[in-house]
Amino acid sequence: MFPHRKLLARSRSHWLSRPLHSDPRLNRSWLCLQIVLATVMFSPVLAAPFSLWIVWEVWRKQWRQLCRSGFNRGLAVVSVLLILSAVLAENPGEAALGLFNFLPFFLIFVTISPLLQTPHQLRRIAWILVFTSIPIIAIGFGQLFWGWSGPVRLLWSAIDWPLDPGGAPLGRMASVFAYANVLANYLAVTFTLALGLWIEAIDKTRYPWVSREVWGLSGVVLGNAIALILTNSRNAWAIALLVSLAFAVYLGWRWLIAALGAVGAAIGGAAFAPAPINQALRAVVPAYFWARLTDQLYPDRPFAQLRATQWQFAWEMMQQRPLLGWGLRNFTPIYQAQMDYWVGHPHNLFLMLLAETGLPATLLFCTLVGWIVGRAVWHWHHWDRKKSGQLIGLTFLLAFGGFTLFHLFDVTIFDARVNYLGWVLLASLRGVIVWRDRSV
Repeated sequence: MFPHRKLLARSRSHWLSRPLHSDPRLNRSWLCLQIVLATVMFSPVLAAPFSLWIVWEVWRKQWRQLCRSGFNRGLAVVSVLLILSAVLAENPGEAALGLFNFLPFFLIFVTISPLLQTPHQLRRIAWILVFTSIPIIAIGFGQLFWGWSGPVRLLWSAIDWPLDPGGAPLGRMASVFAYANVLANYLAVTFTLALGLWIEAIDKTRYPWVSREVWGLSGVVLGNAIALILTNSRNAWAIALLVSLAFAVYLGWRWLIAALGAVGAAIGGAAFAPAPINQALRAVVPAYFWARLTDQLYPDRPFAQLRATQWQFAWEMMQQRPLLGWGLRNFTPIYQAQMDYWVGHPHNLFLMLLAETGLPATLLFCTLVGWIVGRAVWHWHHWDRKKSGQLIGLTFLLAFGGFTLFHLFDVTIFDARVNYLGWVLLASLRGVIVWRDRSV
């Protein structure tokens, strides 16, 4: 009498009986990973028990496969080198604390890689990360424009946001993070994921202008873009432009390539072109952009605050101790002692690793990550464009690429939430695209 009810019941039964993971033994771990991704940006403390469960459950059920992996063995060698570097560090206590920014995340990466094996799972975690960006952006707008301030401490400080009034630093959106650049790195990733999902939504419907999914994602992409601009991060601006250009090239949207090229050329010309060209462009391009690129928004910076100074200092540190470095977290006290100026890191992850952990550990670490990305690109190139989720694969490649580029000019992995996000992106590339390649 009511066939639609039977159809609905059948579909629900099919959904409930269908394994959530290709390996039913990992269903609970896969669900825990989704819970972690939905909560970690708001509270690493609340997400920690689920992360520990994933590590325990996956290791217990797949420890033989994990131990046989050449990549995991290489990561174990990197771990040993980091520990040796900490033992022989200039300040072993600081170096021991620095290990917590790496060793636990190595283990997390190893155990979540088997959980991500299909394009469908990539879409699921992309949707989760994109949805969680909405309240983070809303909090950021409240911080900048509506007088919201903290510190915000809830659930016995399990939720702990600094929420500095007017941003951190003042005038730059930071939202739930301690500093604007950390939020910028996070938004560079969520902007990429939202843009990829938006393009997929357009591609799968004949009438995108009447699709609620397309309109909803349009709002999320726009919100991420505006918030990213308000972080005032040059790194994030450049990454967003490059990501958009990469999608445009992949899709063959020549009009968008031309538009993005014109925008980039106008902003770059307003900042760096000779007079009178730059003056003409500055009449069109807001000073918010070109003055930030030329550093005129923050003039008279101390010599020790310049990135070039820090990079040169880190390079010289590596030359003095090339084998095991000076120890993690040792750049800051050494730099302060020599330059009489405090900086938290040398604003380049790879130079930081060279200075603090030495040449062998850094080269091995970069080789392992580069191998994953290289194999991921090779596998992605051989996917069928329409049937195998090539677009979502490209989205994650670009997201991790943007995350890596950001660390050429800043280091945000000291925030556990962003650090976790980076390892999830790399695990996605390995799990979905490269996991079947036994050489890794």
